[in-house]
Amino acid sequence: MASIPVFVSFDFDHDEDLKHLLIGQARNPDTPFSVTDHSVKEPLTGDWREKVRARIWRAQQVIVMCGESTHTARGVDAEIEIARADRRPYFLLWGRSGRTCTKPSAARTDEKIYQWTWDNLKRLLRGER
Repeated sequence: MASIPVFVSFDFDHDEDLKHLLIGQARNPDTPFSVTDHSVKEPLTGDWREKVRARIWRAQQVIVMCGESTHTARGVDAEIEIARADRRPYFLLWGRSGRTCTKPSAARTDEKIYQWTWDNLKRLLRGER
């Protein structure tokens, strides 16, 4: 499988460690993805949405890392809305093993949060949802 460029959406205030773990996983030799960009911590004013839109546009898919406070992360909601509007596929990953994770408020009720396993990640990147 060719390397798929992804944008990583995450709650910057609570889950930056999850982004670092995913970037570390992307360095494995048999990884089917590369992280092109990720969430930024900037106020949701001015041209913030356009900056994020350009980052998401460079990716083929968006990985949304879910943690305990994701339902309150306005930036994650905005990134999902942008991905949806620009028809970028995205999926939600359960970032905290053994702990509660919440869906972003912008996620649809029928969207599942997938367990973060190596096999699941490969399947999700192939579009198996």
